[in-house]
Amino acid sequence: MPRSIWKGAISFGLVTIPVKVFGATEERDISFRQVHSSDGGRIRYQRVCEVCGEEVAYADIAKGFEADDGRMAILEPDDFAGLPAAEGRTVDVKQFVELAEIDPIYFDRTYLLAPEKAGLKPYVLLRRALADSGRAAVVKVALRNKESLALIRPVGEVLRLHTMLWPDELRDAGFAAPEAEVKVSDAEVSMAEMLIDQLSGEFDPAAYTDDYREALTEVINAKLEGIAPPETAAPTDTGGQVVDLVAALKASVEAAKKRRDEAAAS
Repeated sequence: MPRSIWKGAISFGLVTIPVKVFGATEERDISFRQVHSSDGGRIRYQRVCEVCGEEVAYADIAKGFEADDGRMAILEPDDFAGLPAAEGRTVDVKQFVELAEIDPIYFDRTYLLAPEKAGLKPYVLLRRALADSGRAAVVKVALRNKESLALIRPVGEVLRLHTMLWPDELRDAGFAAPEAEVKVSDAEVSMAEMLIDQLSGEFDPAAYTDDYREALTEVINAKLEGIAPPETAAPTDTGGQVVDLVAALKASVEAAKKRRDEAAAS
């Protein structure tokens, strides 16, 4: 079992549920170290002040905020003392909402809530009540010295906690919309819907793999073994702008149907 990152309690009304918080995901990306290309030695960095040019001890490093005009505000520990503390072990439910009302763009990170022994029954009660009502709990929680808006929702046998972005952290999407009205024909829409039908199915995340990471792992293993890396296929050139959209959609539908028929026959 992974180590919990936080222990506390969910509180709604007079009900308290002791819980542990676990990370729900783990990164699988391959990380690299910066090394000297000639001998493989790791590159080390020193903390050097750009004003005096001297190396600065970690104990002498302060938090500074640089304004747009270049002014620097240096904050001391006392400056943080009077601020609302991002601490606490109680997750207070602020509101229950319809899950469908929450735009996924708000979700930041996902955690798993596991009940402590004393909280088993109220945990199951909350999970069941949320699932039956189709609702989720909006809460505030302090994780990693940061207060976050969060959402608790039932998924299977567990409760998940999703930390959320604050409203002012979302960009106005207007800049991404087409500048001029674009018209599409009924034939184009019909053909696009046919393609969607051919490519539709139940979502199975296990059916997808990280091809880049797998290929990179093969290259790294070859380097470690001192053998030649495997040859990789050149990326496919998708060409320029499609002029005949209907023809392209029709060809896509036929190709998708062929792949589906081959998969069904195998």
